[in-house]
Amino acid sequence: MSYVSEVSSDDAPTVLIVDNNQMSIMRLREVFRKRGFATEVCEDGDVAVDEYIKLDPELVVMSLDIPSLDGHLAALEMREHGGDSRILFIAPNRLSELAVHATHSAGAVGWLSKPVSQTQLDEIWDQVLGDIPEAPGLEDIDELYPGDRIQPQPDEIDLPPIAALPSLESLPPLAELPSAEPDVNETPRPKKRRLKLVLLLLLLATGAGVYFQWEWINETLDLLL
Repeated sequence: MSYVSEVSSDDAPTVLIVDNNQMSIMRLREVFRKRGFATEVCEDGDVAVDEYIKLDPELVVMSLDIPSLDGHLAALEMREHGGDSRILFIAPNRLSELAVHATHSAGAVGWLSKPVSQTQLDEIWDQVLGDIPEAPGLEDIDELYPGDRIQPQPDEIDLPPIAALPSLESLPPLAELPSAEPDVNETPRPKKRRLKLVLLLLLLATGAGVYFQWEWINETLDLLL
């Protein structure tokens, strides 16, 4: 088993590990740590393509059975982007036939069966660091890719100019509001009559002389109203 001393993260090559099995991720991180790699982990195939473009890693170790976008299609997306796409597939033995096909189609440097051991990696390490094969599957990527592929959009969108607003002088005049005039048919409220009735009832309740006080009420109301 070979061992490479750890180096600083600034000088270390980067391996992007793409897998959604936590035990497998832990094993792979330890294996490549001993190889002197700084490790980055992604658990989703579609996100892995974005991470690959952002990180530009020296090596991608990718499981074939990952969510969102399987490892084969994710590898083709990485190869289509360009750069030194050095991809190593990992897969369980039950997917060995698929792994062989995907390795050829995506131009991967090889594949390893899960669970990956340090011994397995040592046996093909020269192959991993060798020439990157061609990727014949790129010719069929539009047929393999599920659904419409997302095309890059420009950062800025040219919007049409805003039309000039009309001047205030060209606007039609505002309609005049109708004036509020009193309704001539409205019956005046009989304030004087109701007030007399109330005062009369109050006087009757006190037992005072109605006649003289009633005359006084009429005179008072005449002055007030």
